[in-house]
Amino acid sequence: MTNPDQSTPKAPLAPVGGDRQTPDISRDTISQEIQNLARTPTEYSHAIATFMRRRTHLSQYAETALTDPAFAPYIINHGKDLGRLGDVSNITDLRVFFKDAPNGENAPLTLEIGFGMGDSLVEMTQAEPARNFVGIEVHEPGIGRTAYLSHELGLTNLKVLNGDAIALLNNLPSEHLDTVQLYFPDPWQKKRHYKRRFVTTDRMTLVADKLKTGGIFHSATDWEHYALWMLEVLDNMSEFENMAGKGNFSPRPDFRPATKFEKRGADYGRASWDLLYQKV
Repeated sequence: MTNPDQSTPKAPLAPVGGDRQTPDISRDTISQEIQNLARTPTEYSHAIATFMRRRTHLSQYAETALTDPAFAPYIINHGKDLGRLGDVSNITDLRVFFKDAPNGENAPLTLEIGFGMGDSLVEMTQAEPARNFVGIEVHEPGIGRTAYLSHELGLTNLKVLNGDAIALLNNLPSEHLDTVQLYFPDPWQKKRHYKRRFVTTDRMTLVADKLKTGGIFHSATDWEHYALWMLEVLDNMSEFENMAGKGNFSPRPDFRPATKFEKRGADYGRASWDLLYQKV
C-alpha cells in the first residue's frame, strides 16, 4: 500500500506526561481573564478567527488528492476553494455524506476540529468502523494527505473538508453530533489573542447546542495555561459535566492516539492534559 510521507499509522503510544495534576498557574487569574473575555458580544466573538492559515508546500500526494476526482468521495468540498479558506455555507447536514459507510447515515457521528496531518484521525477511524468521522481543517496539506490515506485504506466512514469550524457549526442543526474532538488547538499564547482560543464560553455554548444530550466533547493540549483555561470555562458551564469530576483532568483514553504534535512535545519533556465532558 502506498502511504504518503510516513509509514502506516501505528498503535497509540503510552500517555504523555503521567502526572495529571492541575498546572501550577493561578486559577483566580485565569478566571478573571475569562470573565473579561465574556464581555465580548457573541456575534463578534463568532466572527473572530480561531486559526491562522499559512501558505505551505503541497506534497505530490496531497495535491493529487485535492485535485483528482477519484478522491472526491473523501473530501466534502472537493475541488473547490483551492488555495483559500473553504466555503461551508451550504453544508447543513453532515450525515448525508455517509450513505456508503458501514453503518450508513445513522451511525454515531464525530466531528474533529483541526486534525493537522490526519494520522490520529485516520487511526481512530480505522479502529471504529461503526462510527462516522468528519474532520475539518484549514491546512490544505493535511486535508490532502488525510484524503489520500482514506482512499488508500478504503475508509468510507471518514470525510474531511476545508473550512472554518465555527461557520460549519453555525449551519448544523441542534443535537446533530455525538462527539466533538479538539486535539492540540492553537493555544494563542499572547494575552491579546486569548479571544481567538477555540474554547471560550460563547463558542462552547455553540458546540453544546450541536451535541446530542449525552454527547462528548474531548480536548487535549500540552499548553498549561490553556489546559487550565479550558477546565475553568467548561467546569462553569451548565451544559457540560466533567467526566473526571469538577476540577480534574482525565487520563488520556486508550482510544485517542498520540498526535504528531503531542509526540514532538514529549521529546521536549512537555506533558499533555486531556479534558472529557458530557453534555447534560
